[in-house]
Amino acid sequence: MTDAGLCDGLAVGLAGDRIGFVGPPADLPPDVPRLNLGGQSLLPGFIDVQVNGGGGVLFNDTPTPEGVAAIGRAHRRFGTTGLLPTLISDRLDVVRRGLRAVSEAMDKGTPGLLGIHLEGPFLNPARKGIHDGAVLRRLDAELLPELTSLTRGRTLVTLAPELQPPGTIEALVAAGVIVSAGHTDATYEEMRQALARGVTGVTHLFNAMSPLGHRRPGAVGAALEDQTAWCGLIVDGHHVSPVVLRLALRCRPLSRFLLVTDAMPCVGSDQTGFTLNGRPIFVRDGTCVDAEGTLAGSNLDMAGAVRNAVRALGLTLAEASRLASGNPAAFLGLDHELGRIAPGYRADLVLLDDALQVTQTWIAGQTPLEGDLHA
Repeated sequence: MTDAGLCDGLAVGLAGDRIGFVGPPADLPPDVPRLNLGGQSLLPGFIDVQVNGGGGVLFNDTPTPEGVAAIGRAHRRFGTTGLLPTLISDRLDVVRRGLRAVSEAMDKGTPGLLGIHLEGPFLNPARKGIHDGAVLRRLDAELLPELTSLTRGRTLVTLAPELQPPGTIEALVAAGVIVSAGHTDATYEEMRQALARGVTGVTHLFNAMSPLGHRRPGAVGAALEDQTAWCGLIVDGHHVSPVVLRLALRCRPLSRFLLVTDAMPCVGSDQTGFTLNGRPIFVRDGTCVDAEGTLAGSNLDMAGAVRNAVRALGLTLAEASRLASGNPAAFLGLDHELGRIAPGYRADLVLLDDALQVTQTWIAGQTPLEGDLHA
């Protein structure tokens, strides 16, 4: 897929870790090795900014470089070539270990690692969902140096803007942190103020936030009215009704939505359950829930999210691809090198068959076997 959409009869030439050529096969030198894709769809690799776990590993429980690499390997099988390992609200010592793990993993060149997502603990207890209320807190100024300590990659912080002290959002943004509103009980007015203060993302739109009411528009109303913030969507058929998602897509530019998985360790494994903050979580009928039925992340992978976006939301494959690659790349400020099949861009690619199942991936021009040597 190119910027013009899905195109037949094109060749993509790799030059090391970059895309060196996109054009007619006849324009390639005759001695260049070739791989016939057999009519399958070659797309930009998927980018997932909300990945709690995978392959049997929960980032909160294994905040180590090895844990990060294992999660990346699990999701690569489903077309994810770039991701942010995501820490669910936890004690500050776990947050520090997670930041250190990502920093060390990036130093090692872990394939696909783009940074970290801290989903809390700066959330509103009224909208905590599965998060542990005992660890939730406000973002005090003394924590800013730690939250801005990652010198490579991107740091994304999800917080409830209505609870944060004045100036903290602005300070995070000034330090290069991407700030997203989530698990928030903000009023419409508070959400509008947060967007004006530098919030550029909305974490899993509709879930764990003040809803759209006909007299109180809430955080959802502010997000749908806004035309610039990036809204993450969990398209698994469980978190949000497809009907509601289709309505949302009509309210604002498609270029400001992105697919996320909110994936748990069951993705890429045969786990039927796991523990989150001491609470048993059960994998049932494609969902992750606790004993009371509260959703606890998802059992969704990015290839599944793309399929669902096509089949349940009525998007074309080209549109769904952009929500899974180009849009999240732009949200992270990495659209100068990721999210497109174009010369000069990193050779992060995914190959899908007619059933939209992943048959091959490349990260920086390497296939999984080669890439795992650097994990």
